[in-house]
Amino acid sequence: MMDGLSLALGLVVLIKGADLLVQGATNVARRFGISALMIGLTVVSFGTSMPELLVTMTSGLRDSSDLAIANVIGSNIANVLLVLGVAAIVRPLPIRNSTVVSEIPFSLTAAILLGFLANAHLFSEQMELSISRLDGAILLFFFLLFMLYVYKASETAERPVRDIASDGTLPRALGLIALGSLGLYFGGQWVVDGAVGLADTWQINDALVGLTIIAIGTSSPELVASAVAAYRGKTDIAIGNIVGSNIFNLLWVLGLTASFVELPFEVVSNTDIMVVIGSSALIILALVSSRNRTVNRAHGIVFVALYVAYLIYVVNRG
Repeated sequence: MMDGLSLALGLVVLIKGADLLVQGATNVARRFGISALMIGLTVVSFGTSMPELLVTMTSGLRDSSDLAIANVIGSNIANVLLVLGVAAIVRPLPIRNSTVVSEIPFSLTAAILLGFLANAHLFSEQMELSISRLDGAILLFFFLLFMLYVYKASETAERPVRDIASDGTLPRALGLIALGSLGLYFGGQWVVDGAVGLADTWQINDALVGLTIIAIGTSSPELVASAVAAYRGKTDIAIGNIVGSNIFNLLWVLGLTASFVELPFEVVSNTDIMVVIGSSALIILALVSSRNRTVNRAHGIVFVALYVAYLIYVVNRG
């Protein structure tokens, strides 16, 4: 009972902490005249990926590598099949050329890179698979390349006038950042404590909890943000939030965690990585099969149905 309460409370605090952090950081960015594109691809993406980062980092440092890896992989699957699917059902999502040409292929490449690094030991004398500290550094290097792309893209965007009175004073914005950071820290601790406790109580492995309950929970900020953005007709935000978050999860979250602690990797997780790769490829397939590069409602229904099927498979496997 207490483990379930800790998990639920931790997820609520994580989500609220990420929301406060994004609010405060966005106000600071606007105050200094940073472009909307730069805010969306950096501040918002960092903020919505913070729950995954805190849960993954905490799990890794506590020797719960199955939970750490499953959280990231499960969250990415949920982002595409569940979050994107729901957003497309709410409103068809036309995709920008830059997203089709650069960001979606980058997300797909990041998933393939993770699969290669996790299984690289198959070609060496070392028998056990893992995401090593060197692998973490490689993931962070590719994350740096993505951030350079974001910086170059922001240079071509229209630069706004400094908004001195953006949603309150600078001290208030800094206060939101501090409060959000505290929420993320304590929320991450409670989520991991609750998840590990539930896994022990139910006699299931950490990976099952990470791929289902925690993955959906940590993806809920993206789900709400993308669904609301789609409803309001801001489809660029909806699709950009999902693709950007997946890149951050694979390269930044896992890369940073693996840089601190080596993460043993189970062979069975290769199936889940293949689902990540396949779901990213499905976006491209949906765009090719539609007019005007749009993820429509029919695609959304298929995506959500596939996610339900995946959850059934994972539960039966677990």
